Amino acid sequence: MNRQIQLDFTDENIQSLFGFEDAESEPIDRLREYYFKKDTFGRVEADLPIRILVGHKGTGKSALFKVAISEEREKGNLPILIKPDDIAELGKSDENFLLRIRQWKYGLIKIIGSKVLNEFGLFSDSTSGKLGQFGVKIISFISESIASISETVNLQPSQKLLIDNFLKSKKIIVYIDDLDRGWEGNKDDINRISALLNAIRDMSNDNQGLIFKISLRSDVFYLVRTSDESTDKIEGSVVWFKWTNHEILVMLIKRIMTFFGEKPDEAQLMNTPQRHLSFHLDKVFESKFLGKGKWDNVPIYRILMSLTRKRPRDLVKLCSLAAQQAHLGGSFLIRTSHFQAIFEEYSQGRIQDTINEYKSELPQIEKLLFGMKPTKKQRLTSDSYIYNSPELHLKINNLKQQVNFSFSNGRDATAKDLAQFLYKINFLTARKTLEDGTIQRKYFEENRYLSSTFVDFGYEWEVHPAFRWALQPDNIDDIFYNLALSSDD
Repeated sequence: MNRQIQLDFTDENIQSLFGFEDAESEPIDRLREYYFKKDTFGRVEADLPIRILVGHKGTGKSALFKVAISEEREKGNLPILIKPDDIAELGKSDENFLLRIRQWKYGLIKIIGSKVLNEFGLFSDSTSGKLGQFGVKIISFISESIASISETVNLQPSQKLLIDNFLKSKKIIVYIDDLDRGWEGNKDDINRISALLNAIRDMSNDNQGLIFKISLRSDVFYLVRTSDESTDKIEGSVVWFKWTNHEILVMLIKRIMTFFGEKPDEAQLMNTPQRHLSFHLDKVFESKFLGKGKWDNVPIYRILMSLTRKRPRDLVKLCSLAAQQAHLGGSFLIRTSHFQAIFEEYSQGRIQDTINEYKSELPQIEKLLFGMKPTKKQRLTSDSYIYNSPELHLKINNLKQQVNFSFSNGRDATAKDLAQFLYKINFLTARKTLEDGTIQRKYFEENRYLSSTFVDFGYEWEVHPAFRWALQPDNIDDIFYNLALSSDD
């Protein structure tokens, strides 16, 4: 579909162009049109009993599942989506750990069986009652149920086809998403997720053809993995959802190209240097950012890549806010002035998102984040947002004299604990200047142990640019003159 080049940034066009912030709201046809699969998609969709997709909020875990479910349906397979509401009461037993596992097993059997039989059009009170009595052999139970009742029920052609395909493959693909909703990081939460992981491992072993795809936030998996030694048995099933800046740029370009009716070649885009890809942005953005200091006359893609925490949702929010400003000004391009008008709002949003996401784990998180604002003395340095480990710990210890930080599980937080926490939530990135003068930056999902409370790996720590306008609204020019932008990936 060809669209006019002069783009009116209405709310409808903005959402169609950049996408929705959450995959649940995205029309599946448009999502599949622009979706950039990268290698993670294939690894998650591998025909293996368990795949655990781990990544930060906003990296696209739900979008991946939504596209995967749609494609499995097209293939005639049987994908089942289990949402938090379906399992709200499972695994909450106050009994011992083994009983929690058992509760998960039998609860999941009932949910999976009911959803599958509904898909087939064969669900009834009698079959529902038998689900809990059939043990964990869900594949056998469904096969026998189909044989006994499918001939007596008037089914749609699509349901008959689905049943025929199931009887050939004997495969059910179970997607469990948003498990971290309501997560507080306490011992009970950790045990609940640990019990679930043990339960699905047992169930997949007992049912050839029962396949689980589960998504977890990075920090949730990290706490579970470091608290439960039994999770070493599922380590090989974990797929980390990580983005490079180049992949995020290609993702944005694919959205723009498909919006204007073009058919992108993902492989070609991935193999092309960023500076040669930037012309694809010219229909939407002016080519150069006409700012100050280190931000003057810089290609626009470098601004975008520097301000997103390697999360697609950040890019959607940043571009959407700027596009709204362009619409207010009657512009058919997103310009420097439009970005400058929304940097503070964008930064405040990332701060608030982080507080909302992690307040359940550290109730005093807001005081910790805003306590990282540079002092007047620090602002005299070349970049007051960069610390070596001793400087970072001193900064936090000074803050601890004013606030008694403790995690929701009751454990008091040391300066090293809080530094590790800031790295884990992507407020801090690890930074090292290499011998050739280039700057290497590492995120938590790329190396989870750089901020170990026991080992110093020699990295400095840098407050991510996405947060700086919220911390320093009274002297924004310092950011432009001191912050080095991300280089091409």
